[in-house]
Amino acid sequence: MGRAVTVAACALNQWALDFDGNLRRILTSIEVARSRGARYRLGPELEICGYGCADHYLESDTLLHCCQVLAELLRAPAARNILCDVGMPVMHRNVRYNCRVIFLNGKILLIRPKTILANAGNYRELRWFTPWSKPRHVEEYFLPRIIQEVTGQETVPFGDAVLATKDTCLGTEMCEELWAPNSPHIEMGLDGVEIFTNSSGSHHVLRKAHTRVDLVNSATAKNGGIYLLANQKGCDGDRLYYDGCAMISMNGDTVAQGSQFSLDDVEVLVATLDLEDVRSYRAEISSRNLAASKVCPYPRIKVNFELSDSDDVAVPAYIPIQWRHHSPEEEICLGPACWLWDFLRRSKQAGFFLPLSGGIDSSATACIGYSMCHQVCLAVKNGNAEVLADARRIVNDEAYVPEDPREFCGRIFTTCYMASENSTQETCNRAKLLAEQIGSYHINLNIDAAVKAIVGIFSLVTGQSPRFSAYGGSSRENLALQNVQARIRMVLAYLFAQLTLWTRGMPGGLLVLGSSNVDEGLRGYLTKYDCSSADINPIGGISKTDLKSFIQYCIENFQLTSLRSIMSAPPTAELEPLVDGQLSQTDEVNGSDFKMLWQIWE
Repeated sequence: MGRAVTVAACALNQWALDFDGNLRRILTSIEVARSRGARYRLGPELEICGYGCADHYLESDTLLHCCQVLAELLRAPAARNILCDVGMPVMHRNVRYNCRVIFLNGKILLIRPKTILANAGNYRELRWFTPWSKPRHVEEYFLPRIIQEVTGQETVPFGDAVLATKDTCLGTEMCEELWAPNSPHIEMGLDGVEIFTNSSGSHHVLRKAHTRVDLVNSATAKNGGIYLLANQKGCDGDRLYYDGCAMISMNGDTVAQGSQFSLDDVEVLVATLDLEDVRSYRAEISSRNLAASKVCPYPRIKVNFELSDSDDVAVPAYIPIQWRHHSPEEEICLGPACWLWDFLRRSKQAGFFLPLSGGIDSSATACIGYSMCHQVCLAVKNGNAEVLADARRIVNDEAYVPEDPREFCGRIFTTCYMASENSTQETCNRAKLLAEQIGSYHINLNIDAAVKAIVGIFSLVTGQSPRFSAYGGSSRENLALQNVQARIRMVLAYLFAQLTLWTRGMPGGLLVLGSSNVDEGLRGYLTKYDCSSADINPIGGISKTDLKSFIQYCIENFQLTSLRSIMSAPPTAELEPLVDGQLSQTDEVNGSDFKMLWQIWE
């Protein structure tokens, strides 16, 4: 009996309802895994249809197309002699489940439904799926005709079971099940499962990777075993970014780490490990062995296949690695940047438009856009043909090669300073200097004529002329005059986003970027439908404190010296009149009084 098993965990950039593209990426990952000697390949959660299908999960067409893709995978020569584990929704007895479909050489071995669904925060799995509530129970599943024609099988096992190959035992978890207090890997490990797998759709949150890595390592620290985690990557057409982080752990130690932020659509992590390391580790834990002797066994699906070579060849002892965590500043720099690129290339637009005020929030958003240009140039330099093809399509130049981030930024990133009579020259200069340093195409304009026209319509209809508090007006008048400026900036942002490239003789339109941080959203210190209203808000989940640290990171790593003056300047909306040409309004003062309640509810 062999001892050395070679297994693969994948991070794939799957897109909701992109069945052809998803199939192509799954097949690529299987081919890469096989070429590197793997005999088991694990992919992300719901990888066939994409995780972000939302209410499309309720449509029968989604199930049909998933079956069509599965049929192609079952036929594929690349999927021969490798145990493949793919994710898709499955309807069983008129109940829709989030499932893993495990197959080998054109035959389905097991369909394993998810037992614990994610249904908090950004996740609503209970809206579309039902958890499998029959532990250690397997039923007959009647395959659709389209699958029967390929496999020659009429029924396959469906339920909570494990796979028993000729050399080991393998059990499946799915995303949320790892995070639950009663994770399935606990009982499976006691029942002799040596390899645990987890297919995830886990999105990026600052500092979340620490928890994810700790959970995977702790899953085998007390019980021994090999743990594989595969994850979705990219934006999947939704507002979340999935950050990859595929990993392989053994006996509580990380042995292989995938990238957290990458523009590669397919990433395959492979490791060769010795099963004897698991067995000897478990043999020394007497408490584990006592519990294992009393465990209720799982149904076992026998598989006439080995994950190891038939020769009893020992492999070198595994070498634990220290997980390299990104700092929060690096996460802000890389995560939203990768998300922006994914969203841009999928949207078929030609770039981004950002109202750049010269403050910390919009400057941080500009830096994220600049970081995206850095990531694209680096990926092209490293030979990523897909990124190069996307960049050429976006700039409408089949011979173009993005090499200089500043030059690329000038092609796809437009920034705009929208001045008013309440703006200072200092903020205008700060915005202009930052735009020069990142290379964006920069526009300066004045909104006063539009503001006076809007207020003039009001005065013409009502016979009343509102005034700022500085000129004797009430708080209601003051807020209305502030908010009309902010909202006109939003209207102008969308107008210029649609037509700026037209004026430059270039095709396409631009996506509007917002720059409202999470603190403003939580406190309500914002104007509804101002320039925080946008197609995408890259900093919407990031606090002001973290943004300030990120700005300092950009000063040091991108040499954006203009950010120093932005950091030291008092934050202000510049919506109230200047006093002797100087700033009279700051966010710290205004954000602490009851004006913010009027701003969100008026």
